[in-house]
Amino acid sequence: MKVRAIALIFLLLVPLSRAVAQTKPENATTESLEKLAGDFWDSRAKYAPFTGDDVNRIERPGGTRDWSRAAIDRHRKELVEFEARWKKIDASGWPIPKQVDYRLIGSALARVRWELDVNQRWKRDPLFYIEQTLTPLVEALTIPAPYDEARSREILTRIENIPAILQQGEANLEKPPAPFASVAIQALDGVRERLHKMAAALRGATTLKEQELNGAADRAADALEHFRARLQEQLPSLPNETALGRDAYVFFLKNVALLPYSPEELLAMGRQEWNRAVAFESYEKERNRDVPPLKLAENTESWIKDTAAKELSIREFLDKHGILTVPDWVQHYTLRAMPEYLHALEGFSETDDFTAASRLKENCLRYLDPPSPTLGYFWRATAQDPRPIIVHEGIPGHYFQLCLSWRHEDPIRRHYYDSGANEGIGFYAEEMMLQAGLFDDSPHAREIIYNFMRLRALRVEVDVKLALGEFTLEQAAKYLEQKVPMDPGTARQEAIAFSTGPGQAITYQIGKLQITKFLAEARMRQGEKFNLRAFHDFVWKNGNVPIALQRWEYLGSPDQ
Repeated sequence: MKVRAIALIFLLLVPLSRAVAQTKPENATTESLEKLAGDFWDSRAKYAPFTGDDVNRIERPGGTRDWSRAAIDRHRKELVEFEARWKKIDASGWPIPKQVDYRLIGSALARVRWELDVNQRWKRDPLFYIEQTLTPLVEALTIPAPYDEARSREILTRIENIPAILQQGEANLEKPPAPFASVAIQALDGVRERLHKMAAALRGATTLKEQELNGAADRAADALEHFRARLQEQLPSLPNETALGRDAYVFFLKNVALLPYSPEELLAMGRQEWNRAVAFESYEKERNRDVPPLKLAENTESWIKDTAAKELSIREFLDKHGILTVPDWVQHYTLRAMPEYLHALEGFSETDDFTAASRLKENCLRYLDPPSPTLGYFWRATAQDPRPIIVHEGIPGHYFQLCLSWRHEDPIRRHYYDSGANEGIGFYAEEMMLQAGLFDDSPHAREIIYNFMRLRALRVEVDVKLALGEFTLEQAAKYLEQKVPMDPGTARQEAIAFSTGPGQAITYQIGKLQITKFLAEARMRQGEKFNLRAFHDFVWKNGNVPIALQRWEYLGSPDQ
């Protein structure tokens, strides 16, 4: 039945290249696409599920969220109407940039179809309802305090919305896979104490009264503990199969991510890059065998100060070496000590704030715990030399790229999101800056970059094999732990994320490979006229756009 359902979805949402050539009414106009896009983004801001992927955060109207079956049916009906409007638009005679916009809306619609009917996390994944309850709360708390009356009320609303969403989740879930249920059970262990700590720490940061904040937190804790207990009761009878299967995975690759590769091609690309990363890391370790090891930051204050200085030096490096234009209006990537109310909910979402289209005058914030030898894989690397993470997460990575995209003159490209291009750019930036010489003064930092490369290559194999049923969640976690290597906790978190959200883990490696191929083609075609800064400025400005579409627009090559 699953294969037949996927086949019907393929018929409903045909590949974009065929859809363009279908219905061609005489009165289709560019404005009709912009009107459709505006209506769709308004809807998406209201109804899109929350996600722990910080790159995909969007600005939303305040208020409660509804995941009842009736609400899901309304979303599906609305999607059918949007799909029909999209297919009626004739984009075949438009300039390539406008055809790219048309494909973007098709991809965005396919993502909603993926969420509702293909990867039905609302029906099969208890962790989804933790993301719709505690992740929104964490997201609200990453915006720096103090919170005015409006923000305080929104925080309270998100806490008060938790029991209703969990009740809807219990009604929606149909025999979820046991590994998913186990992950949710583990995630909610001790949740009452954590909510109490959050509420106590928030008292001085909001306008809320102590009684209403504590009461809301207690009701949320009751609901979360009940949800956890129900999962524990059902666990022995739940199935073990987690894989979505090949048809569903290919649907995502072709219609949502707009990737021109099969799962087998992705595996081959990932394996080749893993071999390359292992070889390069080996060369670097041998070269640096007599170099003293990197030291952890002495304390939080020195870590924050060092990061600020190195962020400025990276901006200067980008300009001096003709790599990328950094406009003066772009604010800064900064670190800040983790507030207690956020620390209490750590693990339910990324604890950072990339700002947003309406907050471009604010600094990006990444909250951190004190430096310690027990820090996880990424944080330990950051405490040794913050530049690899600044490059990926800050400048020239996610924060900088998102700021440029949010200022795009094309509203479709401002609103479109799919972390494939974003993560590809972030990962590409790491090796690009290494090759440009940023880490020449820190041999062991170069080792960190190569180890990151090993991880991103392995993510491809883990993502594909989890989706196709060739890895269990535990096998994937063990594989990452041994092959990167990385600490067991981080490895398990990675495997969980890949298992419940197929297609996201490939974005780093495959996106980077697409960019390097794109650059090579541009360089060969333009010859001595090729300008690296101009190329990067185009890629970063359009960084929300899948690389295959960027390539089409920049080179006029539609073959991918």
